[in-house]
Amino acid sequence: MRLRVAGVIVLLYVQPLSRVVRLTVDDVVHDGDSVLLRLGEPASPVPAPVAALLLEHLATRSNMNTATNPSSRWLFPDRRTGQPLGSNHLSALLNKVGIPIAAARGTAVRQQLLELPAPVVADALGYHDKTTSRLRNEVGGTWSRYAPGDHTRSPAGWVPRGTGDS
Repeated sequence: MRLRVAGVIVLLYVQPLSRVVRLTVDDVVHDGDSVLLRLGEPASPVPAPVAALLLEHLATRSNMNTATNPSSRWLFPDRRTGQPLGSNHLSALLNKVGIPIAAARGTAVRQQLLELPAPVVADALGYHDKTTSRLRNEVGGTWSRYAPGDHTRSPAGWVPRGTGDS
């Protein structure tokens, strides 16, 4: 179960394993019918099939029956007291079951950059905007003219045209 959940988080949210293993149970927000994963602010919605997996994982996390970990808050607890599972260990386990994390994560972020503007991907996934812009250029993304920022405010000095102005 933990491999499926970790793999889905890496592929769906394009997160490095070093960040995935640092997630805590508090980063999973179960609010009524919706499940959110706090990777940044605001928390990201979790699709229904993944939400069911994530909630099942929360209820059956491994390494919780050891004398040192009965109250661990890590989403992926290790056997060692108060420690999350090591990212290298998790990577090796995922590779063993056929999920090459580094390649899969790179493919996932590039696919998102074909579908969304680089600044949006950067904000949503916690990447630096220069990294996503560089990757967008590598894959030939078409969102090069997207203007990030608050589009609800008008620029200083801008006055809307009246209905009679043309």
